Amino acid sequence: MLLIKRLGIDDARVLIAGARAKAEEIGVPMCIAIADESGQLIAFERMDGGKVTSTTIAQDKAFTAAGAKRTTESYGAASQPGQPAYGINSAIGGRLSVVAGGIPILVDNQVVGAIGISSGTPAQDSLCAQAGIDKFTDTL
Repeated sequence: MLLIKRLGIDDARVLIAGARAKAEEIGVPMCIAIADESGQLIAFERMDGGKVTSTTIAQDKAFTAAGAKRTTESYGAASQPGQPAYGINSAIGGRLSVVAGGIPILVDNQVVGAIGISSGTPAQDSLCAQAGIDKFTDTL
């Protein structure tokens, strides 16, 4: 039998609040997705002004980070021509994201879910994702 830790809806709300606060601070409305440890969506928020195209991108970033148990940014470097994961972004119907902004969430060194952010630059997306994780970590 496996015992699996996973984020709940209250955890997702904390993560979204932290990411939203950072997005407001930097003046970039974001799409924010929270997934469980298997990459399935728990909660999603599109801030007023968040890009319509970013709704799917944010969810795919969370899916990738949870399922692969690594940041989407790390896939960006590994998926370049000649690298070990070249072409991985076309796997699973193109669902794997190789753009920064997806970060797995760890509790006791175990991936319990992930956050995916989209609408800003990759650096802004990552900044907001980390802010969500920081707020969540503060509640543990």
